[in-house]
Amino acid sequence: MRLLLAPMEGVVDFQMRQILTDIGGLDACVTEFLRICEQRLPRRVFIKLCPELEQQSKTQANTPVAFQLLGGNAEAMAYNAAKAASLGAHSIDLNFGCPAKTVNRNDGGAKLLQEPQRVHNIVKAVRSAVPRDIDVTAKIRLGFKDRSLGLDNALAIAEGGAQQLVVHARSKADGYRPPAYWSELRPLREQLSIPVIANGEIWSPEDLRRCAEQSGCVDFMIGRGLLARPDLALQIKNPDQHIPWQWNNILPILHSFFKKGLTQYPEKYCGNRLKQWFMYLQRSYPEAEMFFNKLKRLRNRIEIEDLFIQQAIAHDINLDYGNDR
Repeated sequence: MRLLLAPMEGVVDFQMRQILTDIGGLDACVTEFLRICEQRLPRRVFIKLCPELEQQSKTQANTPVAFQLLGGNAEAMAYNAAKAASLGAHSIDLNFGCPAKTVNRNDGGAKLLQEPQRVHNIVKAVRSAVPRDIDVTAKIRLGFKDRSLGLDNALAIAEGGAQQLVVHARSKADGYRPPAYWSELRPLREQLSIPVIANGEIWSPEDLRRCAEQSGCVDFMIGRGLLARPDLALQIKNPDQHIPWQWNNILPILHSFFKKGLTQYPEKYCGNRLKQWFMYLQRSYPEAEMFFNKLKRLRNRIEIEDLFIQQAIAHDINLDYGNDR
């Protein structure tokens, strides 16, 4: 069984990939998408999105990182895929699943699932543009307005030459509303000769087991579930050995995450990424909800640092050990 960290735009950036792969249990991850129109992008754009290109396309935990592209122009996608490969990407991932309205209005993401032939053409163009030792993979939803073209798009991708397909088991119209239609992945897995990886609504080891039973898949991609439970991959991979983390395990990592992000944003935005992560953590940890109720009103570094210290004292937690992660 392989577990992959899902690419979440504006959430799973370089720092988040580093933290979650350091914790362990993940076999691969994917960058946020690089949006491609008709331009040929310079090296600095690729490196900014994926600093791991300068370390053999791996996180510091030695976890492989695929470089993700999004767009509807086959020629431009092919050129920029070749550019990413020349900079060290070991795998090119194509986004046909993003449900965001802005992306869909600009001929990208899930909108393309209405035209399986275009999906095929993009995959084929990218496959032809990069060396054979570079994997080309793709991520889709089961459809756009409904789930009727799921198999057509999956076959289009496989026949275009992709080595792997991740399927989010909902349509664009379904959004992120439960349930995920895991059983609808089984026909895709049975008819494709390439691996089909299940994605969507996996929040716990129990969810993963039900997903496996219904979909027949043996590999899985998890996004929001790992943000809600940072050690979820370890819980899944080592159910008998791993003791699920408590708040004393989580708070030092959050503190480290906050401090590392201080140089990236102006002072008034210094807590935004932390607040974003707490939106998911509240699902698993009562302490996160209490922390967030205080955090959401704070606007500067000193106030947030003081809140961490107060919480560490209240829960008898040592914040220092998370700083090396």
